[in-house]
Amino acid sequence: MALNEGGSLATGKCLEDFDADGSPIVIGKRKLTAKRTKISRKYETPYGVSIVNRYAYQGSEGGAVFYPMETNSRIVRGSTPSFAQSVSYLYSNNNSSATQSSLEQTTGRPISRCLIQDLSAAVAEQVEAKSRHLSYSHCEPTAPEVSFVTIGLDGTCMLFCGREYRQAMVGTIAFYDASDERLHTNYIAAAPEHGKATFLQRMDEEIERIKKKYGGVCYIGISDGTADYSPWLKQHTSTQVLDFWHTTEYLAETAGAIHRSKTKQKEWLDETCHALKHNHRAAESILGELEEAFDKQNLSAGVREKLEAALSYFGNNFGRMNYASYRKTNLPIGSGITEAACKTVVKSRMCGLGMKWTQSGSDGVLTLRALSLTTNRWKAFWENLSKNSLTTN
Repeated sequence: MALNEGGSLATGKCLEDFDADGSPIVIGKRKLTAKRTKISRKYETPYGVSIVNRYAYQGSEGGAVFYPMETNSRIVRGSTPSFAQSVSYLYSNNNSSATQSSLEQTTGRPISRCLIQDLSAAVAEQVEAKSRHLSYSHCEPTAPEVSFVTIGLDGTCMLFCGREYRQAMVGTIAFYDASDERLHTNYIAAAPEHGKATFLQRMDEEIERIKKKYGGVCYIGISDGTADYSPWLKQHTSTQVLDFWHTTEYLAETAGAIHRSKTKQKEWLDETCHALKHNHRAAESILGELEEAFDKQNLSAGVREKLEAALSYFGNNFGRMNYASYRKTNLPIGSGITEAACKTVVKSRMCGLGMKWTQSGSDGVLTLRALSLTTNRWKAFWENLSKNSLTTN
């Protein structure tokens, strides 16, 4: 307790050092003058509440009041940057109750759940507002290391208030060297929304930034084919790949249309999947075999339905099944990174027992989560505070 009291007092004195001296200042084309007396305000710190007297500035025409100390010290919604960083990071990984308990155990100070949520939301807003202007290049591999970049996107459901399940979106941008070794992955996520405009805009901006740095590499779009992201991926990639494992799942569903014997079905599936992965033009041969099977008269309704789904899947995605060619050039053939991101970014945090979300609440947490799970970005964002203010009054 005494340590916290001392820390609060010391932090308050440090904050005062960021204040102006009361002389007139100019911001843009506005000349601002200080009020005669300083105004007192409470600030949240890792040690507790600090009370600080600071100057308030205003123009002769009135208008918004400006507090130099808050801008210079990077105050985030009435909290110091270090406290905002700790709270928002904990909340990105835990619910508000667990965050509350963790803070009390580690810092010895109680904090309301509302403050945790409001402060985390303020940080998330600024992440979205300022990240596009910050440099994250040092978090990623150097240009000579990267031979190709994969772009993937997928959705997963989460429960909203009103007991409605809706689809949150997750995107991955992964960097590979010439030997197909993954070097780094950027994550992007957004809450459920009609048309996915916010999510796709975030992806567009990130891809544009990356292409400026890695101009001479190959860009590959990978998807599972169940949702039609192909037109969007074609805008950003030169090669589109259909996830191999989803393709094999369709083949497994159709084995019963080729052979009655379970043993023969397994043999056929193993041989067909091997051919699809290693033989050029194998997809064409498999499609022909499925079409022949469809003409059989003795198929049950269930088997015929599965076979029809596989024919549609192969027909719609035929041009993205050149797996032998992809492997020959060391390109990935699976969307596992993106599918894993759906679980890591969304499911593990957003789908706990009894959790229900609002649009703004879920978007804020997903923004923080994508930032913290992208290697080195969380640290880089807060290091940029020295050049980019996060002041929110």
